[in-house]
Amino acid sequence: MLAVRGYGSRRTAEGLIEAGRVTVNGEVARLGCRVIDADSVCVDGAPVGIAESLEYKLLNKPTGVVSTASDPHGRKTVVDLVPSVSRIYPVGRLDAESEGLLILTNDGPFADYLMHPRGGVEKEYLVAIDRRVTPQLLGALRRGIEVDGDLLVAKRVGQLSSQTLRIVLKQGKNRQIRRMVTACGFEVTRLVRTRIGSLADPSLAPGQSRDISTAELIALRSGGRSIR
Repeated sequence: MLAVRGYGSRRTAEGLIEAGRVTVNGEVARLGCRVIDADSVCVDGAPVGIAESLEYKLLNKPTGVVSTASDPHGRKTVVDLVPSVSRIYPVGRLDAESEGLLILTNDGPFADYLMHPRGGVEKEYLVAIDRRVTPQLLGALRRGIEVDGDLLVAKRVGQLSSQTLRIVLKQGKNRQIRRMVTACGFEVTRLVRTRIGSLADPSLAPGQSRDISTAELIALRSGGRSIR
């Protein structure tokens, strides 16, 4: 929790907790304790908050917008859609034709953690395809598919309707879902990222963004698991 709130590395934070120097609501904290935004967290009696220089934003990316900080072709970028007082960057990418949730931040270590498979942070997608789902398609997606030398594997695959899939990834390879579906002889007609770890927000309209709360950041830091 301290690392997320801008108080040194995760290892440093754990050392402070083990030394009994951290309190939550006046009580000595333990490793793994859970907090929410309303909790008072202190180190040596001094309140700890999010580092003022760090920003964490959640955007619902619409189609036609590129997931970069700038574009040589003059296309609108995700950074253009997100108000910020500092230079922030997208964590990973959604291709221009895809839509849904994208995190932007200037916290490099946090971004690296979210993108690396060892962090265990899932990304969930709704995927519409050009014709009816078949048992063969489901089986291939669940087993994993080798495409251009890459073994592309989904963590979970489910069918929502005759032409819609729910796919959960821990990998983050370029255009992974589109490549997997195309390799099976189908085409993606719509792809929407609906969840990053425990972070989801169906009320966020396309093109809208908001700050990510402290509680949400802590949940993401714990591998995307719920904090309550």
